[in-house]
Amino acid sequence: MVINISKIYTKKRFWAGLLLAQFLLFLAFSKSVWMISFFERLFEIQKKTHQHLFSWLPFSLGDILYILLGIFILYSIIKLFKKKDRNTTIIRFLLIINILYFCYQLFWGMLYFQTPILHKLSSQKEPDISKAKVLALQYLEKCKASRKMVREDKNGVFIISDLNAVQTEILLRQKTIPQYISSKKASLVNSFKPSLFKNVMSFTGILGYYNPFTAEAQYNSELPATLIPFTSAHESSHQLGFAREQEANFIGYLIGISSTNSDLRYSTEYFTLKSLLRFIIEEDPDFVKSIQKNYSEGMKRDRAFEKAFMLKHQSWLDDFFGFTNNLFLKSNQQEGSITYSYFIDLLLNYEK
Repeated sequence: MVINISKIYTKKRFWAGLLLAQFLLFLAFSKSVWMISFFERLFEIQKKTHQHLFSWLPFSLGDILYILLGIFILYSIIKLFKKKDRNTTIIRFLLIINILYFCYQLFWGMLYFQTPILHKLSSQKEPDISKAKVLALQYLEKCKASRKMVREDKNGVFIISDLNAVQTEILLRQKTIPQYISSKKASLVNSFKPSLFKNVMSFTGILGYYNPFTAEAQYNSELPATLIPFTSAHESSHQLGFAREQEANFIGYLIGISSTNSDLRYSTEYFTLKSLLRFIIEEDPDFVKSIQKNYSEGMKRDRAFEKAFMLKHQSWLDDFFGFTNNLFLKSNQQEGSITYSYFIDLLLNYEK
């Protein structure tokens, strides 16, 4: 009996079965410490290669790929309405999904199963409100001091003096992360890119994202200046190989908190203070209000500008992307997008 290979490749069941087989294979890999270590080493090679290939481009190649993918999906949907093209369109779509899924898992997906940072800290205590309050008071004073050292626009709102200097500082600070937390190789290749989707991003609540196919770190250049330096540090943490969102926040915190760059340090301290207050507010909203009342005048202007920006860009897209991002996080061994407790876990255990 002769099997016609070409006919197998034209069967929808073959490509659907291959996708299922991939899912089961990578699921099995995620249970193996040895395989996770292999993917960590593979990531270092992929990161270095892709950053050297694509970092010189003044635009985000990853965004261009996403645009082409969107055009392909739209084209496929239209072709589905034509009965004679339906089978070919479905096969082509399944082929692309198989390739994308394989590349995603190979380059990035398996990193979600790395040993959690919390397990590397000597103390692993539950978050404590009283300790969080002490830290909030400390970071309030730090923010006040750092705020005096940054530039303002004509309205007295914080502006970044030199974004390129901030990005260079982030790359240099990657090498100062304690070895017991990370032994990942820092890269001095600047692959930060303003997103081509900035106008849409402002209405989604997405501040930035990492492209696993090109190793680029995208940020929304329309954001208030208070958000951009820390968002860049967060995305650079993904470039280092930290997949979990709250771990990327923590690595971003380590990168920025002791920086000699005032813009990066203030943005990091301000993020940390806001995260602590979000953690505390359910237990003691009066304490949070008292902290906010004691913001410096500059910090109050920055907070008002942030709130005005968010209010201006509120839309159904924010709710939609919040919901889909929540599902994505939970499907990748993470807490939902609303809770910051894991970052606070890491922060409080580190600041012991």
